[in-house]
Amino acid sequence: MSPDQIRSAERALNVGTWTITLGAVLYSMLTVTPLMSGHSPDGWEWTAPILPLVVDAAVVIVVRLDSTLARLGGDGGRWPVVLRWMTGAMTVLLNVGQSALDHDKVGVAVHAVAPLLLIVTAETSLAYRRAIAAALAAREARERDERAERERRAEERRRQEREDRLAEYDRAQRAERERREHDERMIREQREHEQQMAREEREERTRREAAVREGQQRRVDAERRERERREREVSERERREREREQNAEREVERLRQELLAAPAVDERLPEDEARLKIQTCVKLTIPQRRAVDLTGWSVGWVAARYQELRGSQPEWPTLHAVPVTTEETTAPRVEEQAS
Repeated sequence: MSPDQIRSAERALNVGTWTITLGAVLYSMLTVTPLMSGHSPDGWEWTAPILPLVVDAAVVIVVRLDSTLARLGGDGGRWPVVLRWMTGAMTVLLNVGQSALDHDKVGVAVHAVAPLLLIVTAETSLAYRRAIAAALAAREARERDERAERERRAEERRRQEREDRLAEYDRAQRAERERREHDERMIREQREHEQQMAREEREERTRREAAVREGQQRRVDAERRERERREREVSERERREREREQNAEREVERLRQELLAAPAVDERLPEDEARLKIQTCVKLTIPQRRAVDLTGWSVGWVAARYQELRGSQPEWPTLHAVPVTTEETTAPRVEEQAS
């Protein structure tokens, strides 16, 4: 039942109750006044309407306060019940008094209708109001419980969503950290492998040179001088090679530091230029985030280029540098010479 329907029912109950009450009060005054006038001392007939007015006023008070208490869900105790029934009994006796004195049974029955209807209506309206108040209180309690349950479920959903977002963020961070560690480990292993190959190559070259020197010692002095000359040439060539390697390493490190210190571009570079710069970044082990700043391309695109270069070109015999900024028009070139 909707709140509008409940209010409509209460209005109908109020209108009906007060209509019966006012009708009964008016009828009581018209009926009781002649009785009181006939039983008043001479000269005091004008006081006849006072008694029905007093009794009817008590009836109005009882009806009005009972409706207010019922709406508030309160209980006035036994005295309101005593007053209600006492005023009702008085009204009945006053209304049927003249007919009873005249031994008019029909008049007694007729004049008892209005006060009895008023008494029953008062009791019935009180019961209706209490029932309506109890039903409304139960409905409000149920609505409060349902609203609290909805709020609890909504809060639970929000809490679960927050936990899911945090878990997803943690998984993404863990995956990114594992990827970086894997890349660093692969680069370190590749570097160690290259160093190991270089050591083995030097050791093998040293063994071959020692064997050559041992064979040359059995030759004549001319061959010894020729061997010494060749050894000096070999030493000079190795020195030049080491110098070139050191220069190349310094040049690579210088280029790497320039790339790391270069400012981020304001707009995305052309794709060819961006691919060349990413190739240099991969060769110099520049982090992907720095490559994003230098090219202006998205993280996903840069990551894909890194993956392509690492998968298709595991070794880099030749290093081509790209401009550190878009204003540079030339770039240094460093070449690694194989032994």
